[in-house]
Amino acid sequence: MKMQIVTAVVAAAFLSACTTDPYTGQSKVSNLAGGAALGAVAGAGLGMLAGGNDRRNALIGAGVGALAGGAIGGYMDQQENELRAQLQGTGVSVTRVGNNIVLNMPSNITFDSDQSALKPQFYNTLNSVALVLKKFERSLVDVAGHTDSTGSDSYNQQLSQQRAQSVASYLISQGNNPQRFYVQGYGESRPVADNSSEAGRAANRRVEIQIAPLS
Repeated sequence: MKMQIVTAVVAAAFLSACTTDPYTGQSKVSNLAGGAALGAVAGAGLGMLAGGNDRRNALIGAGVGALAGGAIGGYMDQQENELRAQLQGTGVSVTRVGNNIVLNMPSNITFDSDQSALKPQFYNTLNSVALVLKKFERSLVDVAGHTDSTGSDSYNQQLSQQRAQSVASYLISQGNNPQRFYVQGYGESRPVADNSSEAGRAANRRVEIQIAPLS
């Protein structure tokens, strides 16, 4: 099955909702504000995990139990806390949006320029992500690649797809169930910053992982 993804991150929807975690220094969306932000994302036609029903049915059919009711929030809280602890100081940000968790991996720490092969020094960080995903198997994982606007649309689309696939393939190679994953490159089509500045272009070059409860 060809894997694709619809990412749930719209930076403007999070901006006013973000707070700083006093223990990790990373951004976090409060439960109340996060619900509002997630609603804004859904209203923009985003935020729905692509292929969610197919993956859900496949996983449940394979014996992975779905989460329900009040168990969802607690399960995702635990997963978020472990990810924050594992990823502190790595350059990967952890953001909570409702019951979803978004990991933002800037390309400068993940890939060399114009390359889709993972930097060897990033393996340890991905190993940490893989371990947490294995522990919390009752969740779906979407991996999205993004580029800046430099270069042609077709080249950026291809590069973003290859980079997202590299991240997903590595996480799967560490023992995670491939049925949980959906992968898609978006090229330059979903910037989170202004491409007219180097800082903005750097912010747009990224791989995002969205983790959502299997419910």
